[in-house]
Amino acid sequence: MTCSLRPTAPFLVKGTVRLLILSCLASLISSCVSIAAAESDEGRQRIRDLGITIGSYQPGPFNAITDVAGVKVGHQTLIQGDGPLKPGQGPVRTGVTVVIPRDDVWHKKVPAGFFVLNGTGEMTGLSWVAESGFLEYPIALTNTLNIPRVANGVMSWMIKQYPEIGISDDTLTPVVAECDDGRLNDIQGRHVSEQDVIAALDSASSGLVKEGTVGAGTGMISYGFKGGIGTASRKLSEKEGGYTIGVLVNANHGRRPELVIAGMPVGKRYELSQQLSEALAPGQSEGSIIVVIATDAPLDGRQLTRLAKRAALGLARTGSTARHSSGDFMLAFSTANVIPHYPKESTYQLTHLADTHLNPLITATVEATEEAILNALTMATTVIGRDGHRIEAIDLNRLQTLLLGLR
Repeated sequence: MTCSLRPTAPFLVKGTVRLLILSCLASLISSCVSIAAAESDEGRQRIRDLGITIGSYQPGPFNAITDVAGVKVGHQTLIQGDGPLKPGQGPVRTGVTVVIPRDDVWHKKVPAGFFVLNGTGEMTGLSWVAESGFLEYPIALTNTLNIPRVANGVMSWMIKQYPEIGISDDTLTPVVAECDDGRLNDIQGRHVSEQDVIAALDSASSGLVKEGTVGAGTGMISYGFKGGIGTASRKLSEKEGGYTIGVLVNANHGRRPELVIAGMPVGKRYELSQQLSEALAPGQSEGSIIVVIATDAPLDGRQLTRLAKRAALGLARTGSTARHSSGDFMLAFSTANVIPHYPKESTYQLTHLADTHLNPLITATVEATEEAILNALTMATTVIGRDGHRIEAIDLNRLQTLLLGLR
């Protein structure tokens, strides 16, 4: 950090220096507080790296949604301030995560389908997905009260990419999904700006995906532990088509006693004391989860809706019962076919997988969803949020000890 001293008169020197020193110290302290608010992810590991194998199918090279060729993920993470909540000002523990199905998805649309297990939440744009059977823009994840601003960001980014939108081209209804991070974040502040969304979209990339306390997952809590972003993938054998299934979640759901890992009742054995997620006042959200599924298998919207439903089984395998106040939204898309924007001809061809060959993809979706949720838990870091609320990350050593003892 650099501070420059340029007083305009000698008698102002002392006051100016004092003010600048105080300003520099305040900035430094604020920076340190922001760093301390979320602990380092050094030492965190994914569930598979802990020796815990989920399911029977092998993951792809990155064990991430980006194993589906062409899919990109971007994050913007906002951590600022400390101490008592000042509505509209902070502390800030939030962000945005985006999933881009493919380059130029506006002109080369992807088949899509969705499923809502419990609807205490919102994923915008689903009416058009249901009607059309396709997706034509990026998917954005954020907190509940930030949906309008994030939608604005997606629209601004799309209009920049395609300047004729709303003029000589069609309009758009963005897909923005939310979870409530108000237990750690100043959610009234709606701190995710259009610029943050645009930055996430511009920086989205393939390959490794950051997980845990990042992007939309920054302020999320899952099963009484720090939750957030998680991802996983599965690769089918060549005999089964060689297709890839990738899943990304924003995990903000569940109560600690419910948590199940690899079939073991970890939540019940972890500790006996009451957790924050068990002691919510009436009217407070019990959390939600967003599941995004990508595949390169040639599926249509109907079949993708079937896969989206199976993601609910992966969620259930981790112990969730989709409680009354939970919003559980699953969206699936396929990159195998291209649905043209304005077809010149009256017909176009699509490759279609027979339903009788769908079973391996169903199993892979369940497994990848389960593992993505567990990766969100094991990669998340402890966060101190508004009013000093501290949400601990799951202790990996304790987790391994528990699992060994329960086997």
